[in-house]
Amino acid sequence: MEHSITTPWQMIKFDGSTFNEQEDEIVTETPLTIRVNGEELATVVCSPDALEDLTVGFLAAEGLIRSITDIEQLNVNEDRGFADVELKVKKSISHDYYAKRFISSCCGKSRQFYFHNDMRTAKTIMSQTRITPEQCIHLMKELFQSSTEFQKTGGVHNAALCTTDGILVSRADIGRHNALDKIYGHCLREKLNMSDKIIAFSGRMSSEIVLKAAKMGVGILLSKSAPSDLALKLANDLKITAVGFIRGGQMNIYTHPERLIMQ
Repeated sequence: MEHSITTPWQMIKFDGSTFNEQEDEIVTETPLTIRVNGEELATVVCSPDALEDLTVGFLAAEGLIRSITDIEQLNVNEDRGFADVELKVKKSISHDYYAKRFISSCCGKSRQFYFHNDMRTAKTIMSQTRITPEQCIHLMKELFQSSTEFQKTGGVHNAALCTTDGILVSRADIGRHNALDKIYGHCLREKLNMSDKIIAFSGRMSSEIVLKAAKMGVGILLSKSAPSDLALKLANDLKITAVGFIRGGQMNIYTHPERLIMQ
């Protein structure tokens, strides 16, 4: 049974002239400590839903697994905040590749990147998928309309795996990286092909988001917000089409525009 990622909170609202007591809907936030073969890997601060997807996606993004068949057992204790994973290959975590670290939900330097495992797991994308500007606009509109938690709270990021026709699966989380890990984990658990798909994303296009798209094998990344320069350098190198500021019927195509076509 999944926990709600929002909770009611009594607050005082000032409307410009008076104070009124009201109930607001607030996003929930919880730590999840991931242990692999009994050894602690990381503590992820996240929204408490789809934690199995999050764990599997995180392990894949960190290069510890390649497919769901690499996992022998997965147990998530939501109340205690632990995800215990037993891999079929019983090897100790090599700290030459994986740094034990605390990962927050905050923006900015919330994760370290350019670890050795990022270089091992980020793929150069050869996707032949094509998309029209109208389809980009439609997918971002569909993402917003389906983002009920954001509309209630304004406090979560949303990500979706899409075809050119619409959204296949979407996830929300207080951490933008977690939303993508949940998508990744769901696809691995359900054995869904990602190489011909598109990612629609509500937040800023950071280098980490581009790296996650590359690890998933997705060649088109859509966002309603801005990119960073490092994100665009990575997208260019990894052959990812990065499209930002999709709003008001307009968009900016920053890298690999050959995947954008006119109808």
